[in-house]
Amino acid sequence: MRIRATVAAVSGALALSALAVPAAQAEDDRSWSVPQPFSASQPAKAESGKGKSSFGATAKAGAAKITAAVLNGGKPAVAGTKTPQTYSLSVTATGVSDIYAFVWRGSSIDDPNSIGIDQNEEASDCTAVNATTTTCKMTVTFDPAFLYNSDAGSWTIGAAALTNDGEVIENYAVAKTSLQRFSKLTVNAAPEPVKKGATLTATGKLTRAHWDTNTYKGYTNQPVKLQFRAKDATSYTTVKTVTSSSTGALKTTVKASADGYWRYSFAGTSTTPAVSAAGDFVDVK
Repeated sequence: MRIRATVAAVSGALALSALAVPAAQAEDDRSWSVPQPFSASQPAKAESGKGKSSFGATAKAGAAKITAAVLNGGKPAVAGTKTPQTYSLSVTATGVSDIYAFVWRGSSIDDPNSIGIDQNEEASDCTAVNATTTTCKMTVTFDPAFLYNSDAGSWTIGAAALTNDGEVIENYAVAKTSLQRFSKLTVNAAPEPVKKGATLTATGKLTRAHWDTNTYKGYTNQPVKLQFRAKDATSYTTVKTVTSSSTGALKTTVKASADGYWRYSFAGTSTTPAVSAAGDFVDVK
């Protein structure tokens, strides 16, 4: 993963100062610059007499445009606390022979606090969709070691492309994507077994990745559903909604009525994915 914070645009028009980070994490390299994958030393195809893309897209340079981008098939990217997570990225353009992509987060591309991650590959895997359109595939990696809690939320997909005439075009906001903090949810229904009509206590905890410390910490003040599935049933039914405590803890009581599985289920937020605990079976006597 390449994640940096000082921006110099492909055209050379932009420049940013280094990203300020907390002193405790000052050793983390979060400086970033808009990548310049297509240098002036790269031969222009128009000058070399090769007006057509090697991938088959034949639109003229004047019509060249980066039109679409999708990360992870349109689903949010999610990262935990330890393992880097790599996601697919595809970018589509007209009248180009090559594309290089990146994702970034900030109020604008020239914001000194913006951060970004370049694609992993030196060269993208490009295929002609039709006579004028090319789609290139690549991957990006989110490494928890370089992330902060504030990095969760909306990210922007940007790209640079080399036209069939050897010119470079850029689109710093091709599409939006999002990055979420991995979540965990537990449940324990007790006592087991329990007499019919007796009180059953369901405890659990909702936690999510805390990138500032690379640990999991409680997700506080969140609505979580307590659900029940009868022994021979195929789906869960919501019994009640419980709010997580200041530590992410969950606790409530219900009356035991039949054999079945109890679980907590969290719908998720913009920064945290939905998660459901594995069902805890309770035998009712």
